[in-house]
Amino acid sequence: MFNTTCFVKMIILLTLTMMNTSSFAQQLRPARIFNDHMVLQREKAVPIWGMSSPQEEITVTFAGQKKTTQAGEDGKWMVKLGPLEASAKGRNMTISGKSEVIISDILVGEVWICSGQSNMQFPVSAVPEIKGLIPFAKNIRSFEVKRTVAFEEMEDVSGKWEITHPSSAVAFSFAYFLESISGIPVGIIHASWGSSSIEAWMPKDMTETLPYFKTIMEDFDADTLTQNRIQRILGAPNGWTRQEDIFLRRQPNILYNAMMKPLAPYASRGLVWYQGERNTRYLSGMPEITEENWFHRVAGMKEYGEALSQWILRYRQEWQNKEMNFMVVMLPGYGKGTTTKPGIDPEDPTEESWAWMRESQLQVLELLNTAVANTIDLGDVKNVHPKDKLPIGQRLALLAAKNTLGLDILALGPMLKRVDLQGDKLVVHFDYASGLKTSDGKAPRGFWVTDDSKKWESADARIEGESVILTSPKIKQPKYIRYAFAGKPSVNLVNASELPAYPFRTDDWEE
Repeated sequence: MFNTTCFVKMIILLTLTMMNTSSFAQQLRPARIFNDHMVLQREKAVPIWGMSSPQEEITVTFAGQKKTTQAGEDGKWMVKLGPLEASAKGRNMTISGKSEVIISDILVGEVWICSGQSNMQFPVSAVPEIKGLIPFAKNIRSFEVKRTVAFEEMEDVSGKWEITHPSSAVAFSFAYFLESISGIPVGIIHASWGSSSIEAWMPKDMTETLPYFKTIMEDFDADTLTQNRIQRILGAPNGWTRQEDIFLRRQPNILYNAMMKPLAPYASRGLVWYQGERNTRYLSGMPEITEENWFHRVAGMKEYGEALSQWILRYRQEWQNKEMNFMVVMLPGYGKGTTTKPGIDPEDPTEESWAWMRESQLQVLELLNTAVANTIDLGDVKNVHPKDKLPIGQRLALLAAKNTLGLDILALGPMLKRVDLQGDKLVVHFDYASGLKTSDGKAPRGFWVTDDSKKWESADARIEGESVILTSPKIKQPKYIRYAFAGKPSVNLVNASELPAYPFRTDDWEE
C-alpha cells in the first residue's frame, strides 16, 4: 500500500539535501591557488578568480586597490589587480560578496613556476650543499602542486602556499640565489613528476599544431583498457602503488589537465622547465606501441625542439601573457645512448647521444623571452640523476636577474658567433666571451673538426682573445666543427664569470 506520509518526508529530505548541496557549491570561494602566505607577482596585472553564486557581486581589496566584478551565470568570477610593488611585509586580501573571505600574510615579489620530470623533482634533502642553504633562506615561499591526473581540464588544483622552501633542489637553489641577488621575495609554484614526457604536460588542443601528438591522443582516447585502469587507480581508497604511479605519470595530456591548467592565469614572471630525459629514447621518430615499450610513444630528440617551442607558445596563450618568460635547463652530461644503441662512447661527437636533445632545446632561443641554462660541464656519465644541482640554480638565477630584473651582469657562457676559415685552421668567434679562458688553465677541450669526408677528428685548440683557433694534423683543411657535441664531453672553456661555453655544431648533416 502506498504510504503518503513517507513519500512526503522523502521529498522534503531530498529537497533539503539539494538546497544544502546547491548552497555549498555557490558559496564564495577563491581558487585554491589563492590562500594564506601566497606570493603575488609584482609589476604585472594580477588576476584573482574563483566561484560564487551566479551573478553575485564580488569585491577584492588589497594593497590600496579595490576591484569589483559580477560573477557569471555559472558562478565564475575574476578581477585583475593593477601592478603591485614588491613587498616583504605580509598583508591581507579581502574578498567579499554575500560572505567574506580573508587571505592573510601575502607578499609581493617574483613568482616562478618550476616544472618538469625527475631532475626537477629531485629533492633538496639529497643535495647537502643545497640543504645547507635552508638556514640562510628568507622571503621564499612555495606552493607544491599535488601529483595527480585528470581526463578533463580541471578548474582547481590541490596544494597550499607555505612559508618554506620548495621541495625541489633546483627550484630552491634558483629561488635562493634569485632572492639573494634581488632582495625581493620569491614564490615558487612547483609542479613536476618524475619520468613524465613533454606530451604529459600538453593541453589536448595541441593536436591541432603537432600531428604526431594528434596520433598519440587518438590512440590514448581509443585505449579503453588504459582509461579503465587509470580510473581504478584514481578511485583506490588507499592511494596507488609505485608501479601505478609510474603508469599514471607516463601518460599523455592528463598531467597538464590536473596539475598545470588550474594554475593559469596566475600571475608569474615565467616558468622554469627541466625535462627532456624521457624524450631521449629515440634519435628521431615515434615507435609503434608494444607491450614492452608502451611508454615510449613520445617525440624523438630531433622533433623535441619544435614540440617545445609550440608548447611554450601554447602556455603563453593559456597564461594570457605573450611575454611570459621560459627558462629551459639543458640536459647535462650523461653517457648512455638511445634505445636502439644504449652503449656509446660518451665523448664521441657522432653517437646517438643527448647532444641531439641539447641542440633541440637550444632551438627555443629563436623565441623572445627564452633562455637555456647551460649544464654541459655538469652531470654524471652513469647516473641520470646527478647531484650537482647547485650550479643549475645559480645559473638560472643569473639568467632571471639579467633577463627579467634588468641587471647588467654576464649571465651567459660563450656562444658561437661565427667561424672564419683561414687555410688550415678555423677561427671560432664567440659572444659573451669576456675573459675567455679554460677552467683548468689547459688547452681548450671538446672541439672536433672534419672536412667533406665527414671523418671527425679531435682538434688542437688555443685561445686568442675572445676566439679559439682550431687545427688538426689529420684534417688538412677543416671545414666543420662540433663542440661539446657528445653525451658526456670533457670541456673546460669558460668566460670571466666561469660560465661554460654552449655546445654547437656547424655542419647540417642528419646523422
